[in-house]
Amino acid sequence: MYNKIMVPVDLAHLDQLAKALEVAADLARHYGAEVCYAGVTATAPSPLAHTPQEYQQKLDAFSKQQAAEHGQAVSARVVISHDPAADLDAVLVKAIEESGVDLVVMGTHLPRHLGILMPSHGGKVATHTDASILLVRP
Repeated sequence: MYNKIMVPVDLAHLDQLAKALEVAADLARHYGAEVCYAGVTATAPSPLAHTPQEYQQKLDAFSKQQAAEHGQAVSARVVISHDPAADLDAVLVKAIEESGVDLVVMGTHLPRHLGILMPSHGGKVATHTDASILLVRP
């Protein structure tokens, strides 16, 4: 049913994505699917990586660790954005379309009052792509 599953990851907050990573690994094992870990970064230096190339190396290492832990085919896709906070949804939609994924497993947060002012990324992504979206709460 699913051939390629994308999991957007923030390498600075992996502890908050543990459940989404497990769900993606379980689905990949069940369907024999590849998991594509996607990370969004800026060209400007950040506390996590000084360059997009350094971020790619860290995302590649994370992907290999996930492959060893869960025994599945993986890939890593770095998406460069000039302002990740402002255009995260748009760059994720573009990455989904370009990667040919048919399922996106996204970690999310519990609904709060601010959700009215700042809608979830998963909801926005779901309305702009043909891929199925599975939102996983912590």
